[in-house]
Amino acid sequence: MTPPHQIRADYDARTIVVYQAYSPAIADAALRAGRFVAPFSFHRMTWIKPSFMWLMHRSNWARRPGQERVLAVRITRAGWEEALSQAVLTTAHPAAVAQAAVHVQWDPERSLRGAALNHYSIQVGISRHLISTFTDDWIVSITDLTQQVRKASALIQTGHATKGQRLLPVERTYPIPPALEDVLTPG
Repeated sequence: MTPPHQIRADYDARTIVVYQAYSPAIADAALRAGRFVAPFSFHRMTWIKPSFMWLMHRSNWARRPGQERVLAVRITRAGWEEALSQAVLTTAHPAAVAQAAVHVQWDPERSLRGAALNHYSIQVGISRHLISTFTDDWIVSITDLTQQVRKASALIQTGHATKGQRLLPVERTYPIPPALEDVLTPG
C-alpha cells in the first residue's frame, strides 16, 4: 500500500522533473529561452508538481484554457530541496503561511481516468520572493510534453489505456531528507 504522503517523481542523481501547464505564449517564450521569461509572471506564486497525473487532472490533459501546454521542467535536486527546506504547509497557521517563501499542499493523487486515489501528491508553491532563483538557478531544462499528453489522452479515451500509459513519465518514490520529513508531513 502506498503511504498517504509520499513524493513520487521522475528524478536522477542530480535533477528532478516538475510539471507545469501554461498558455502557448508563456510556454513558447520559456522553451525559446530555456527558462521562464515574460509573459511569465514573476510577481505571483508559481506551483510546481512532480506528479504528472496530478497535473493532467489540473489541466484536464492540456485542455483547460490557459493550461494548453504541458512543460516538464527539470530542476536541480539541490534547488528542489532548498525549496522544501523553506516550505510551510498550507494547513499551518495563516500568519506562517502568509510569510512563507514556499507553500506545500498535498492533494489526492489521480488515476489515469482522473479519479481521486487514497494517497496524496505534493504541490510546491514558489513565492515571488524565490521565483528568480527558481528560474535563473534551478532550471536545467524545459521540455514541451504537449503532443505526448494529447496522444496519451486520445489513447486513454478510446479504450487503449495501456498504450496511453506507456507514454507517461515513470515516477518513483523520491527520498525525502530526514530533516525535511517533519516540515512536509501533515499532522
